[in-house]
Amino acid sequence: MKSVSRISGPDLNRLIAVLDVQVVGLSECLVSPGYNLVLGGHEFPGIHYVLEGTGWMYVRNDPPVKVEPHTLVILPPNCPFRLEVINDGGQPGSTAAINGADNMKLVDSIRRFTAGNAGPQTVMICGFFKTLYGSSMDLFETLSAPIIENFCAGDQLDAKLKIAMAELMSQEIGSGAMTGALLKQVIVALVRKSLSSMKVWVERFSMLSDPQIAHAFADMVAQPGKAHTVHTLAETACLSRSAFMVRFNNAIGRSPMMVLRDLRMRLAATDLAAGSLSMDHVIRNSGYASRSSFARAFKEAYGVDPSSYRESTLASKGA
Repeated sequence: MKSVSRISGPDLNRLIAVLDVQVVGLSECLVSPGYNLVLGGHEFPGIHYVLEGTGWMYVRNDPPVKVEPHTLVILPPNCPFRLEVINDGGQPGSTAAINGADNMKLVDSIRRFTAGNAGPQTVMICGFFKTLYGSSMDLFETLSAPIIENFCAGDQLDAKLKIAMAELMSQEIGSGAMTGALLKQVIVALVRKSLSSMKVWVERFSMLSDPQIAHAFADMVAQPGKAHTVHTLAETACLSRSAFMVRFNNAIGRSPMMVLRDLRMRLAATDLAAGSLSMDHVIRNSGYASRSSFARAFKEAYGVDPSSYRESTLASKGA
């Protein structure tokens, strides 16, 4: 069967639906005309959204990108960048470089980086995040190059990010879950924007770059408790067993059965935390027939046995 050039809409929809987004931190960048703010890379992928003003964003050795209100940029992990705001009539490269690490203040748990203090300033919200399928599978960790999209005021991404910042500042119960949900809305808007444009940035994720492997992976993500085997997954991908193993490892970086166990343990942890299912139900739902093999796999993944995990999670919720 001939492979399609990009992941299908239904497969992408399944993968986005179960994606767990966690916010690691949010920060704010303020740059005055005549300055450029230099920031080092972060261990997690970053999302950068311009609220006010214009400027030029420099990433690695790529050509500079003009940014303006509602420009959204997602950077891979460990990717330094700088934001330059030129004076009227000035030229790129003529601005004063300011090291962000030396000009950072903590304001209500939000890091604020500044370069110059004269207005009008270009203001950008920066967030660092995890996008998890299992305990160790991060979708955006496999991003190979920046993603750049221009939105408009009607998309209301600025409102979502401002609310996320307010949630982190409040430190109220559930603020982590709320900020994660808000950031996921931004990511969904980004995916929709890509699918309606000619930009095929989805292929920049090694996890999604092979449509046949992505199809099998989407099936695993949607139904981790299903009786998957290498043979059935290879059939789903319309590949021979040997070709599937090679291509899966190339795209995902781990073997199919290791990935499946990770997905099943994530499902089990969610079921255990809910507290309403019997242990036997949790085990069956996770695709295990043996209580001992399930307990062994869970302890390897989370460091504690399933019963202890349930007790500690429910206790932390005040149940």
